[in-house]
Amino acid sequence: MSDQTVILGGAQTDFARNWSKEGKTFMSMMREVVEDGLAAAGLDYDEIKKLNQENRIGVFVGNFDAEQYANQGHLGAFLTEVHPAFYGVPGARYEAACASGSVALDAANTKLRAGDYDVAVVLGIEVMKTVSSSVGGDFLGTAAYYEKEAKGIQFPFPKLFGRLADNILQRYGKTIGESRIMDDLGEISRINYGNAKRNPRAQTRSWYMSGEHAKTRGGDFNAEVGGVLAITDCSQVTDGAALLVIANPGYAKDFASRKGKKLADYAVIKGWGHRVAPMLFDKKMEESQDDPYLLPWTRKAVEEAYGRAKLDVGQIDVIETHDCFTSSE
Repeated sequence: MSDQTVILGGAQTDFARNWSKEGKTFMSMMREVVEDGLAAAGLDYDEIKKLNQENRIGVFVGNFDAEQYANQGHLGAFLTEVHPAFYGVPGARYEAACASGSVALDAANTKLRAGDYDVAVVLGIEVMKTVSSSVGGDFLGTAAYYEKEAKGIQFPFPKLFGRLADNILQRYGKTIGESRIMDDLGEISRINYGNAKRNPRAQTRSWYMSGEHAKTRGGDFNAEVGGVLAITDCSQVTDGAALLVIANPGYAKDFASRKGKKLADYAVIKGWGHRVAPMLFDKKMEESQDDPYLLPWTRKAVEEAYGRAKLDVGQIDVIETHDCFTSSE
């Protein structure tokens, strides 16, 4: 079993696009990102057919809630609608709320490391601008324990992450200071929007956000939406897709040679971590009340990824975190 897998290439759609307003469906988005991603990786349809003849390629689709937002399930089979080269290629859809794309990548990585496939096409896709914000907020509530935490509650997730902010203040407010913590959350928002301005495919790349605005909560311009959290503490939903083509080292070495490249020219997946915390928010907080860390299972997943990669935090140059709310970061 190989410890590392190789990223041959990939693509991402423009997250500022509203595909519904363009008169396009999630299928249009899938076709575009698949064609762009395969082209960027240098993997053509003839090569996919060859790999498929030997059952050496698989498709892994990450998606949270196409059933509600797009009235469509069974997404693992939909690459057959992109091109006939995918006929017969094993495919499945993976769901883990906001980590759906990550678990699809983890599943693909596992298959490659086990030697089951040589190549995996990994796709993450969401269409979320098909409904109003209130309806979408209810849909998102199914990522929580809907019956107990979201049913009948308008915008349940801002309220849940507002409770997370409350717990941060309760646990660390006396030692760090509540005002400093809230200012830090505002700074996280400023950094996120600042990063978006440098990303030509980010949804909010043209949006304005200053530290002062992010830290001034309440009123007409930054209304509170969940406890102490305001609009600037919340990320925005959008339509978007991303694709990666990954391979085991043996195939990647031969592939690189055919492309006039070296294996060292490609990025690799060095480590991974995957843990699951209690579903209910109250149980999350109850479990961690005697732990020095508020979200211990998140920390455990990060530690295990570091360990498998044989790296420590001092060797990490960039960390990409889930920015749904500033309190989650």
